[in-house]
Parts: sequence; C-alpha cells; structure tokens
Amino acid sequence: MGGITILDGGMGRQLLRMGAPFRLPEWSALALIEAPQFVSDAHDAFIAAGAQIITTNSYALAPERIGDARFAAEGLRLADLSGRLARNAAARAVERVLVAGSLPPVFESYRPDLFDVERAPAIIDVLVSGLAPHIDLWLIETQSSTIEAEVAMAAARRQSNLPIWVSYTLRDEEGREGPAELRSAESVERAVAAGMSHGVEAILFNCSQPEVMNAAVVCAARTISRTSSAVRIGVYANAFVPESAAVEPYAGISELRTDVSVARYLEWARLWVRSGATIIGGCCGIGPEHISALRSHLGVSV
Repeated sequence: MGGITILDGGMGRQLLRMGAPFRLPEWSALALIEAPQFVSDAHDAFIAAGAQIITTNSYALAPERIGDARFAAEGLRLADLSGRLARNAAARAVERVLVAGSLPPVFESYRPDLFDVERAPAIIDVLVSGLAPHIDLWLIETQSSTIEAEVAMAAARRQSNLPIWVSYTLRDEEGREGPAELRSAESVERAVAAGMSHGVEAILFNCSQPEVMNAAVVCAARTISRTSSAVRIGVYANAFVPESAAVEPYAGISELRTDVSVARYLEWARLWVRSGATIIGGCCGIGPEHISALRSHLGVSV
C-alpha cells in the first residue's frame, strides 16, 4: 500500500461499547472465550468505517490475563480463533483488507520492569503458532522497552517470513514534558534502531496520549532519514485520561477523555502525517467513528 494506510481502532473498548462480556483481568479476551460473535461484529464495524488493516483480538491472550492454566490448555486454540475471526471478517469486506497479528506485552502493559526475558519466548511462540496461518503481517504492540520488542521480533521471525511491524508505547504521564521516550525511559532513536536491526517494515507508536506522539514521529523520521531504509512510521493513540507518574500505570479499567472528539483526533492525525507518519489508526477509546473520519479526510490509498 502506498500513501496513507488506515488501521482499525481499539478492540477492547469497542467490545465494551457493544455489550460484549468484559471484565478484568481477561479484558478483550473474555469475548473471544465466551462470545466470539462480538469480536466478529467489532471487526466488521471497523471495516465498515474504512479500516484497511484489522488487528486480531489476541492482545489479552497471555497468562497474566487469562491465567496460567487456561493459557496452557487453550492459548493456542484461542490464538487460532482470533486469527480466523479476523481473516473471515477481511474476507467479507468489499475492498481488500489485511490482517495484522497482534503480539502483545506478555506480562503486563506499560511495565518494562516486569518483563521476563527467560519466560517470554515460550509464551510468544504459542501466539505466533496460532496466528501465523491467518495473518498478513505481525503487529508487535505496546512495547515498553527495546528488549521486550526484540524478543517478540525474534519469535515472529523464527516461525514465519511475514512482514513485521513493531509499535512502542511512550511515557505520557500527566504534565509530561521533554523528549519522547519509551516507558522504559529509552530513547526513540534506540527503539527505531532496534526495530531496523530486525528488519521491520514499519515502526509505530501506540497506546499513549495523542499529545506525546508527534515528538516520537519527528524523531523516528529523522533517525530513519539517516539511512537508506524505507521503513514506514505509524501512530495509533489512545483516549485514556492522563495519570500521575506516581501511580501504577492504568491499573483497572481506565476512564476515557471526553475531549478526544472525532474532529480533534483528525487534527492530531494530520499533524502526524505532516511529520512523516503514513500509517494511522486508533488504540483504546478510538472507535469506528474516528476511523471513518481518518479514512474520509486523509489521502488514503486502496
């Protein structure tokens, strides 16, 4: 795809809006387990809004979400189901829609301090095995540190030759100032270098406040421009209410901002595009209405 590519929005909050089974700790995995038709309907809603790439509902398929016993017994089947539901939705679409296989943080989101480099590969391998037959590319999401991302990129590469996109989450605490950094406090330059060393086709930033994204895009574009690489840049921000740096990040079902309107999100997206992003979508709290506006107003290729 050339030009601007439109991703889908936040699956978890869309399932909640639709009335799907939803609670912690399972999050979006609960609908996959108990009522997978809701997952299909959510994919359909984002496709109808104009998403050119939909993401498998595999973000919450990790032992810390569904439990060690369930993951051991059903993790592979659930990953396969999430892939099949997305593939079937893409097949129903009038225009070509690609499927991205979500490889999430396998311990806890936004907590680089909890990442276990020894245990992670075995967990990720289960997700890769279940998703690989159904997807067009890997989307390694919400990575808080470069080591977290590198372990996932290596796992994806071991089992498939599919394109790899890696997406980092940024520090975005209330009152945040200064240069863009991963939640590990590593620089965006280091994150971009890590992705490029693994041959990724795109580097994205997701699940952070819209206000912190542009600095990361500018830094990524500058870093990539120093090479001969054609790596693309993408953004899909969330709509969470900012939290203090002093609290555990986003514990529980976080409140959503009331000021991330369709029009305001579109203006942020236009800024990201001007700064070099060519892949735009939404994360938690960004719904089909936002995706529809992105598709309608950005220079999208089909």
